[in-house]
Amino acid sequence: MNLPKIVLMMLYLASLAYGIFLTDIFRLPAPLVFCVPLVFFYRELHSRFRYSREVAWLCIAIFLYQVVGLNTMNSFFAMVITIVCCALYFSYFVNNNARRFIWSVWIFYGLLFISSLVMVANHFYPQVDNLRAIILGAPVMQSPAGISPTEFGYGYQLAAFAPFVLISTFLFNKSLLLKAAVFMLCLLFVFLGLQRSAFVGFVLAVLLFLFFYYGFRAILLAGLMAALCVVFLNVSGGDMMMGTDNILNKNEHNDEASNRSDLAKENLRIYAEYPYGLIFYGKDWGDVIYRNYTFSAGITSHNAYLMFITYLGPFLGIGLLATIYLPLGKIVLKSFRKKHEPGQAMMLCLIFSFISVSVNALSHNPWLFSADGPTLFSFFAILHCYHLQKEAAGEESPIQTLSYA
Repeated sequence: MNLPKIVLMMLYLASLAYGIFLTDIFRLPAPLVFCVPLVFFYRELHSRFRYSREVAWLCIAIFLYQVVGLNTMNSFFAMVITIVCCALYFSYFVNNNARRFIWSVWIFYGLLFISSLVMVANHFYPQVDNLRAIILGAPVMQSPAGISPTEFGYGYQLAAFAPFVLISTFLFNKSLLLKAAVFMLCLLFVFLGLQRSAFVGFVLAVLLFLFFYYGFRAILLAGLMAALCVVFLNVSGGDMMMGTDNILNKNEHNDEASNRSDLAKENLRIYAEYPYGLIFYGKDWGDVIYRNYTFSAGITSHNAYLMFITYLGPFLGIGLLATIYLPLGKIVLKSFRKKHEPGQAMMLCLIFSFISVSVNALSHNPWLFSADGPTLFSFFAILHCYHLQKEAAGEESPIQTLSYA
């Protein structure tokens, strides 16, 4: 691929990975600025828009939640632009080109890796905030973090990156030494990343992969990983890192209201009072929490799924969730049945990355229906990987080229 094409790819994928939308430099949405040239000047021959169904349902869900529920029209248009650009990128630029797909995946997760390196540097050099602000084109709101205005925003990047890179060392048959080194690197990022929800997503995704892929042998592998965790904690306990903010001492700085389980319980109480969904009662979050001490500061339960169902109710909310997620679930099950066949490695890495970042949304508000960058990319990447498999070798056979890193 030529240099302008690679640069545009990196800039567009960076805007998606880092959540860059409007900046002082680009007064137009960044996804449009970088995606449109790729679609118009570098599109694949005989390409067509493949994700009209997914985009339509996502837009309907976002409209009901953001516009009808929250009355935030600007956020709705920003999310729609981000989703449409991502679908255009895979439909017209990537299309049936497996090489472009592989490049896109590794560039995207490489950008997440760079963000993690920035996060580590931010712990020891606060001046890194200036670099973060320049890249984002906006002031940073929390530190330390990666290339994201907030710590929880970086948490989504970490939740997507860590399981992807670790599982790829298993599926692409890398050496035991490299597996151990990558695992220790992931532990470092999780340790300093300050995001317990990302840690939970990472652990859950990796354990699911080990037991699903290796069966009973996973017990030994999980034991070895636990031993490496002990070694890591003992080593880090003796050096300067224990003096920094980390996931172990984060509780010391949290107040009681920030406990996610307590917030979820309070949210469930509100849901019990309005079981059909707030939009059917003509109310918003501010109307139902004004007497609730836990939510008195205007915070939410920080659970994307629970908030969605609280606003849209069980029938409309769960129906929309099923409409979006069930087709993806069928792809996941098909891939699981062929887990040991050639060509499934990339698909499985993407699946467990998506699982991890989706688990992360249980403790935060951004998710697929708010066009979170890592979640959105892994969602469309799974759909497109499945399309490439069918296009190259028939519905029941995987595409061989996707097994190579």
